[in-house]
Order: sequence, then structure tokens, then C-alpha cells
Amino acid sequence: MTTEYERMCAEQQWTVPRTYNMAADVADRHPRERLALIHEDHTGARTEVRWGRIQDRSKQVAAALRAAGVGKGDRVAVLLPQRVDTPATYLGVLRTGAVLVTMSLLWADEPIRYRLADSGAKVLVTEAAEARRAGDFAGTVLDVDDPRIADREPEFETEQTLAEDPALIFYTSGTTGAAKGIVHAHRTLLGHNEFEHCHQLRTGDVFYGAGDWAWSMAKLMGPLRAGAVHLVYRPAAGFDPEGLLASMARNEVTTALVNPTFLRKMRAEVPDAGRRYPQSLRVVCCSNEPLTADLITWFREQFGLTPLDYYGSTESYPLIGNFPGVPVKEGSMGRPVPGWEVALLDEAERPVPQGEAGEICLRARSNPQFPLGYWDRPENSAQVFGGDWFHTKDQAVMDEDGYFWFLGRTDDVIKTSGYRVGPYEVEQALREHPDVAEAGVVGVPDPVRGQAVKAYVELAGSAAPSEELAARIREFAKQRYSRFAYPRHIEFVEELPRSATGKIRRAELRARQD
Repeated sequence: MTTEYERMCAEQQWTVPRTYNMAADVADRHPRERLALIHEDHTGARTEVRWGRIQDRSKQVAAALRAAGVGKGDRVAVLLPQRVDTPATYLGVLRTGAVLVTMSLLWADEPIRYRLADSGAKVLVTEAAEARRAGDFAGTVLDVDDPRIADREPEFETEQTLAEDPALIFYTSGTTGAAKGIVHAHRTLLGHNEFEHCHQLRTGDVFYGAGDWAWSMAKLMGPLRAGAVHLVYRPAAGFDPEGLLASMARNEVTTALVNPTFLRKMRAEVPDAGRRYPQSLRVVCCSNEPLTADLITWFREQFGLTPLDYYGSTESYPLIGNFPGVPVKEGSMGRPVPGWEVALLDEAERPVPQGEAGEICLRARSNPQFPLGYWDRPENSAQVFGGDWFHTKDQAVMDEDGYFWFLGRTDDVIKTSGYRVGPYEVEQALREHPDVAEAGVVGVPDPVRGQAVKAYVELAGSAAPSEELAARIREFAKQRYSRFAYPRHIEFVEELPRSATGKIRRAELRARQD
């Protein structure tokens, strides 16, 4: 009997036209009166944005950019918060045939200036208050609130672009070396079928996506293209789980995309979130880092449904996921998304036997989402994207049912006493200790074992660092995880190094040993 997963794989087909413009596809397919966006903030101010407003505003932005000399292939950087008109600004850039460089306000000034220079941006679109962050930027700074934009007639003929033409540049976090700009073609959106298979988005769904749009345009454009209403909640500052939960409940959000750090913070601040803020959720997906069994259990108890983990790399995602109506194995990232040819390979690009660790690899150019390369780095592009396989540098094992289980980065995997240890599993065990808020695990040199496991630990609540507590945590890890792969060394820290998306930077922890 054909399973639901097998049916999805069999029916998946990629259709990529020769000419294709992402902005026209996203914006111009919808009736003008259809609701596109709900924008709320902590004060209770609420704005509903319909597609006619987005269509008109995007054409006004495009016309302003054209008047500033922007042509096809030029780079235009956008540095904006999640404003009412931010989606239209992005779409306006793409209408011109220019390449959109997404920028995050979370970056410090120097990374912003580096990205402007590295991309060769011709124009920066931003708010007046943020313009100073561009420093001595040689291009044009366009104030998004300049009334001359709104005064323009909403008339602009969208540039005809090939599906293969570059559309987006977004930058890696640069944990090792300078950040690199990943270039995606207009076709990239056609490859993001997670919104079909994982979220099962339908016209009229209300979607909430956690995190900054600058990190992933698909998080914004995918649901909008599908006809979902995008909920934006802007807190006064920082993380406001109660305000967000209330907004989600009030607006009857049906599907959401979150991440484990988001859920852990929500659980810590609002442990009874589901009782206090009942939701209308149908599907919730989780990405960015492995989704642990304890978070799945908590979420299911609170909201009555199982969050669906899916996985991808910075350069290309999603590769692997879980799907509504398909059995979930808690702690597994799932199976390859239909249409994504994924394999676990060894150093010689040979498939590893079932049950053995291998690197997660994607067949190059096998779907529309595959990047064009790194901006202005032909050698890096050829090395990373030019072969038969794209190497994620993440390690996993596959079980007898075809489910993938994450181990860690290739550089993160610890080899101790002849065993391969994934730091993620040790970290998961440590988090279960009541005095541990978060942990980062790395390998350190050991004269006997080759490497020993070391844990950097953030303590929870009023717990205080001590040798006695370290001993208790070590024994706890022995019992919960392994008697050979427990952390022999524990160092307490005030705060672990994290990327802007909340991931622990293990490379920085390893560097502390040098």
C-alpha cells in the first residue's frame, strides 16, 4: 500500500518557466481586495493591508528606484524592520530586475557597511533613523518614508527576468572568515515546496513566522505567494511571548514557523501558554536547529498538536522534514522533502550504510532552489556548488525507515576513545538537568582518548557555579546519555556565544581551547 509520504514524492514535479519574476508572481496573482498582511504592535495598534495596497506601493518603490538609476542586475540593499510596507519594498526592488540584498537591523554597523561594500550596492533603502549606519556608503540612500515615493503614480512595468537571473543576496553569519553573500535566482521561490508539503498552506490561512525576514525571504514570500495572511507582531523591545500569543489567538493564526530557541524561551516565560492563550493552530513547523523531544512534548500538551521539524543549511533549504499525516519520530528531522534528492555520504561521496554516520548532501542543481553561487567569489562557488553534490557539513544517521537523525556539524563531531559523539545529543541531555538553562558541547584534546567532551554551561535560576554542581551535572549526563560520552570537563559561563538566529557558535567555543 502506498503511504502518504510515498504519494507526495511520486506527485512532486518541478515546473520552472524560462521567464519568471518573483515579484510579479507573488504580488500580481492576488485580487486587490484580498487581505495580505495584519500588522499589530504592543500598543494594540492594528493595520490590515490588502493586496491592492502592496501592488501599488511596490510599483511606487520600483519607480523611485528607476528614477535613482537602478537597472537590471544592480544591487539594492534594504535595511528595514518588519514594517507595514517592508514586503512591498522588497517586491519593488525585484520588479526593477535589481538584486535584493536583505539587511538586518540586528547587525552592528560594521557588518552592515561590509555587506554594502561587498555586494557593491547601488542604493540603500532604509529609515531616516538608520541611514547613519551606512557610514561612508558611496551609493544613494533612499528614505523609505520620503513622501515623493508615495506621491508617484502606482505605474511600473515589471522588468522581464529569466528564472535564472539573480534576484536575492543574503549573507551567511560568517562564523569562520568573512561573511559570504549567497546568490539566489528568481526561480528559488518555486523550489520552496515546504509551504505545500510541511505547512500545507491554503488561501485564507493566517501565518506567523518567527524571526527576521532578512534571514530568509522564503519565510515571507512563500506564504504570501500561497495566499496566506501574514501576521506581524512588533513588541516594544526584545521577546514578548505573552503579547505575541495574545495576537496569534486574536487573529486566529492557523499555521506558524518557529524555532527551538523561540519555543524554549516561550516555555520558560509562559509555561502554561496553551491554557492561557488557546490557539487555532492547524500546523506548526520548526526549523533552524534540532527540535528536542521535551519541546515536542510540552508543545503537544499545551496546544494539542505535534510541531513538525524540518532541516536545511544556510545555503539551501529545506532538505528534510516532517509532514502532516505522516508519522513523526520524536527527535528525528524526518525524511527528504519531496523533490529533494538527499543522501548521507562519506568523504569520498559514497553512500554510507544504514545506521552509520554520514554527511548530509544534496544532489546539485536537482531543484529550483539551488543557489547560483556566492557573490563575487567564483572559486568558492565552484568548490561548494559546482560538483555533483552540495555538502552541508552536517552529520546524521538514517534509520531503517528512512528517517534522518542529526548528529552535529562535521567539525563539531567529537571522536573520543574511538567513538563518534554528536554534541547535540549531549547538549539535549544536559538541558534536562534542572540547574542547566543551556549548554554548548565541544571536543577538547585528551592525551588518552584523543578528545574528551567539554560542556560550557549557562545555569538556570539561582543556581551558582561550584565543583559540587559540576560533579552532579556530570553524573546526570552519564545516566541520561552515556557513560563514555558524558562531559568530563564543565565550565560555567554567563552567556554562550550565539549567532544572530540564536544558534550556539561551537566554533567559538572550540577556539577557546587554542
